[in-house]
Amino acid sequence: MLQTLSQAVVMRDCKTVKDLTERMVEERVDLFVILNQGLNSGMLWACEQFRRGAFHVPELLMSSRALKIGMNILRPLIRDGERNVVGRVVIGTVKFDLHDIGKNLVNIVLEGNGFEVIDLGVDVSPERFVRTVEKYEARVLAMSSLLTSTMGWMKSTLELLRESGMKRVVRTMIGGAPVTSIFARNIGADAYCAEATSAAQTVKKLLGIEA
Repeated sequence: MLQTLSQAVVMRDCKTVKDLTERMVEERVDLFVILNQGLNSGMLWACEQFRRGAFHVPELLMSSRALKIGMNILRPLIRDGERNVVGRVVIGTVKFDLHDIGKNLVNIVLEGNGFEVIDLGVDVSPERFVRTVEKYEARVLAMSSLLTSTMGWMKSTLELLRESGMKRVVRTMIGGAPVTSIFARNIGADAYCAEATSAAQTVKKLLGIEA
Protein backbone atom coordinates (compact mmCIF):
# COMPACT_ATOMS: atom_id res chain seq x y z
CA MET A 1 0.00 0.00 0.00
CA LEU A 2 2.83 2.39 0.74
CA GLN A 3 4.16 2.13 -2.79
CA THR A 4 0.67 2.67 -4.18
CA LEU A 5 0.24 5.71 -1.92
CA SER A 6 3.55 7.14 -3.06
CA GLN A 7 2.60 6.62 -6.70
CA ALA A 8 -0.81 8.23 -6.10
CA VAL A 9 0.93 11.41 -4.92
CA VAL A 10 3.10 11.41 -8.03
CA MET A 11 0.08 10.86 -10.28
CA ARG A 12 -1.96 13.57 -8.51
CA ASP A 13 -4.66 11.03 -7.59
CA CYS A 14 -6.28 12.80 -4.64
CA LYS A 15 -9.03 10.22 -4.07
CA THR A 16 -6.57 7.33 -3.84
CA VAL A 17 -4.35 9.31 -1.49
CA LYS A 18 -7.30 9.99 0.81
CA ASP A 19 -8.64 6.43 0.70
CA LEU A 20 -5.26 4.75 1.25
CA THR A 21 -4.19 7.10 4.03
CA GLU A 22 -7.44 6.57 5.89
CA ARG A 23 -7.24 2.80 5.36
CA MET A 24 -3.71 2.55 6.72
CA VAL A 25 -4.64 4.68 9.72
CA GLU A 26 -7.56 2.34 10.42
CA GLU A 27 -5.19 -0.63 10.12
CA ARG A 28 -2.88 1.06 12.65
CA VAL A 29 0.09 1.42 10.33
CA ASP A 30 2.68 3.62 12.03
CA LEU A 31 1.89 7.24 11.19
CA PHE A 32 5.48 8.08 10.35
CA VAL A 33 5.77 5.09 8.05
CA ILE A 34 2.73 6.41 6.16
CA LEU A 35 4.25 9.90 6.14
CA ASN A 36 7.82 9.07 5.19
CA GLN A 37 7.53 5.94 3.06
CA GLY A 38 4.23 6.87 1.41
CA LEU A 39 3.39 10.56 1.17
CA ASN A 40 6.84 12.13 1.45
CA SER A 41 8.42 9.54 -0.79
CA GLY A 42 5.99 10.38 -3.59
CA MET A 43 6.39 14.13 -3.15
CA LEU A 44 10.19 13.97 -3.14
CA TRP A 45 10.08 11.97 -6.37
CA ALA A 46 7.71 14.53 -7.92
CA CYS A 47 10.08 17.34 -6.87
CA GLU A 48 12.99 15.52 -8.46
CA GLN A 49 11.06 15.18 -11.72
CA PHE A 50 10.33 18.91 -11.58
CA ARG A 51 14.02 19.72 -11.15
CA ARG A 52 14.84 17.51 -14.14
CA GLY A 53 12.19 19.20 -16.27
CA ALA A 54 10.01 16.08 -16.57
CA PHE A 55 7.26 17.77 -14.51
CA HIS A 56 6.04 21.31 -14.95
CA VAL A 57 4.50 23.66 -12.40
CA PRO A 58 0.87 22.40 -12.82
CA GLU A 59 1.92 18.78 -12.21
CA LEU A 60 3.98 19.72 -9.17
CA LEU A 61 1.16 21.77 -7.69
CA MET A 62 -1.32 18.93 -8.16
CA SER A 63 1.06 16.48 -6.49
CA SER A 64 1.35 18.97 -3.64
CA ARG A 65 -2.43 19.11 -3.38
CA ALA A 66 -2.63 15.31 -3.18
CA LEU A 67 0.10 15.31 -0.54
CA LYS A 68 -1.76 17.87 1.59
CA ILE A 69 -4.88 15.70 1.59
CA GLY A 70 -2.91 12.90 3.19
CA MET A 71 -1.07 15.26 5.53
CA ASN A 72 -4.35 16.76 6.75
CA ILE A 73 -5.47 13.28 7.80
CA LEU A 74 -2.22 12.54 9.64
CA ARG A 75 -1.51 15.92 11.25
CA PRO A 76 -4.16 15.84 14.03
CA LEU A 77 -3.30 12.22 14.83
CA ILE A 78 0.39 13.02 15.09
CA ARG A 79 -0.31 16.03 17.30
CA ASP A 80 -2.55 13.91 19.56
CA GLY A 81 0.39 11.60 20.08
CA GLU A 82 2.68 14.35 21.32
CA ARG A 83 3.47 14.46 25.03
CA ASN A 84 6.12 17.09 25.60
CA VAL A 85 7.28 19.97 23.45
CA VAL A 86 10.92 19.32 22.58
CA GLY A 87 11.61 22.86 21.40
CA ARG A 88 10.13 25.79 19.51
CA VAL A 89 11.01 26.36 15.84
CA VAL A 90 10.21 29.38 13.66
CA ILE A 91 10.02 28.43 9.99
CA GLY A 92 9.29 30.24 6.74
CA THR A 93 10.18 30.76 3.10
CA VAL A 94 12.37 33.81 2.54
CA LYS A 95 11.40 37.16 1.05
CA PHE A 96 10.13 37.21 -2.56
CA ASP A 97 9.90 33.39 -2.65
CA LEU A 98 6.39 31.91 -2.78
CA HIS A 99 7.25 28.20 -2.70
CA ASP A 100 6.11 26.19 0.30
CA ILE A 101 6.10 22.49 -0.58
CA GLY A 102 9.41 21.66 1.07
CA LYS A 103 8.70 23.96 4.01
CA ASN A 104 5.35 22.29 4.63
CA LEU A 105 7.00 18.87 4.66
CA VAL A 106 9.58 20.06 7.18
CA ASN A 107 6.78 21.53 9.26
CA ILE A 108 4.85 18.30 9.70
CA VAL A 109 8.01 16.25 10.27
CA LEU A 110 9.06 18.60 13.08
CA GLU A 111 5.59 18.68 14.62
CA GLY A 112 5.44 14.91 14.56
CA ASN A 113 8.72 14.73 16.46
CA GLY A 114 7.46 16.88 19.30
CA PHE A 115 8.51 20.37 18.20
CA GLU A 116 6.23 23.38 18.39
CA VAL A 117 6.38 25.06 14.97
CA ILE A 118 5.53 28.67 14.23
CA ASP A 119 5.05 28.70 10.45
CA LEU A 120 5.30 32.19 8.95
CA GLY A 121 4.40 31.01 5.45
CA VAL A 122 6.08 32.46 2.37
CA ASP A 123 7.69 35.77 1.36
CA VAL A 124 8.97 36.39 4.91
CA SER A 125 11.21 39.41 5.47
CA PRO A 126 14.33 39.27 7.68
CA GLU A 127 12.66 41.67 10.10
CA ARG A 128 9.63 39.43 10.52
CA PHE A 129 11.79 36.34 11.05
CA VAL A 130 13.79 38.07 13.78
CA ARG A 131 10.74 39.63 15.46
CA THR A 132 9.02 36.25 15.62
CA VAL A 133 12.07 34.45 16.98
CA GLU A 134 12.31 37.07 19.73
CA LYS A 135 8.57 37.07 20.47
CA TYR A 136 8.28 33.31 20.87
CA GLU A 137 11.79 32.75 22.27
CA ALA A 138 12.36 30.11 19.62
CA ARG A 139 15.39 27.86 19.86
CA VAL A 140 15.68 27.32 16.11
CA LEU A 141 15.11 29.44 13.01
CA ALA A 142 14.55 27.44 9.81
CA MET A 143 14.49 29.11 6.39
CA SER A 144 13.66 27.76 2.94
CA SER A 145 14.37 29.03 -0.57
CA LEU A 146 13.62 27.43 -3.91
CA LEU A 147 15.08 30.18 -6.09
CA THR A 148 18.71 31.20 -6.51
CA SER A 149 17.51 34.80 -6.74
CA THR A 150 16.09 34.68 -3.19
CA MET A 151 18.87 32.81 -1.40
CA GLY A 152 20.57 36.08 -0.48
CA TRP A 153 17.73 36.86 1.92
CA MET A 154 18.92 33.99 4.10
CA LYS A 155 22.22 35.81 4.56
CA SER A 156 20.40 39.09 5.26
CA THR A 157 18.26 37.40 7.91
CA LEU A 158 21.27 35.87 9.64
CA GLU A 159 23.05 39.22 9.63
CA LEU A 160 20.02 40.88 11.26
CA LEU A 161 19.83 38.04 13.78
CA ARG A 162 23.47 38.67 14.71
CA GLU A 163 22.88 42.41 15.04
CA SER A 164 20.01 41.71 17.43
CA GLY A 165 22.30 39.64 19.63
CA MET A 166 20.05 36.57 19.37
CA LYS A 167 22.37 34.58 17.12
CA ARG A 168 24.21 33.47 20.26
CA VAL A 169 21.16 31.61 21.59
CA VAL A 170 19.23 30.69 18.42
CA ARG A 171 20.40 27.93 16.10
CA THR A 172 19.74 28.31 12.37
CA MET A 173 18.95 25.79 9.65
CA ILE A 174 18.45 26.41 5.92
CA GLY A 175 17.33 24.29 2.99
CA GLY A 176 15.76 24.26 -0.46
CA ALA A 177 16.55 23.05 -3.96
CA PRO A 178 19.38 25.51 -4.81
CA VAL A 179 20.83 25.59 -1.28
CA THR A 180 24.02 23.66 -0.50
CA SER A 181 26.06 22.88 2.59
CA ILE A 182 28.82 25.15 1.25
CA PHE A 183 26.39 28.06 0.95
CA ALA A 184 25.12 27.39 4.47
CA ARG A 185 28.66 27.44 5.82
CA ASN A 186 29.56 30.60 3.90
CA ILE A 187 26.65 32.62 5.29
CA GLY A 188 27.08 31.32 8.83
CA ALA A 189 24.05 29.05 9.16
CA ASP A 190 24.41 26.35 11.81
CA ALA A 191 22.99 23.56 9.66
CA TYR A 192 21.94 22.60 6.16
CA CYS A 193 18.97 20.26 5.68
CA ALA A 194 19.18 18.38 2.39
CA GLU A 195 15.71 16.83 2.56
CA ALA A 196 12.56 17.31 4.58
CA THR A 197 12.58 13.84 6.13
CA SER A 198 15.90 14.54 7.90
CA ALA A 199 14.72 17.84 9.41
CA ALA A 200 13.88 16.50 12.86
CA GLN A 201 17.19 14.68 13.18
CA THR A 202 19.06 17.81 12.07
CA VAL A 203 17.28 20.05 14.58
CA LYS A 204 17.76 17.57 17.41
CA LYS A 205 21.47 17.46 16.64
CA LEU A 206 21.60 21.25 16.68
CA LEU A 207 20.00 21.31 20.11
CA GLY A 208 22.01 18.43 21.52
CA ILE A 209 18.94 16.23 21.87
CA GLU A 210 19.32 12.47 21.53
CA ALA A 211 17.61 11.28 18.34
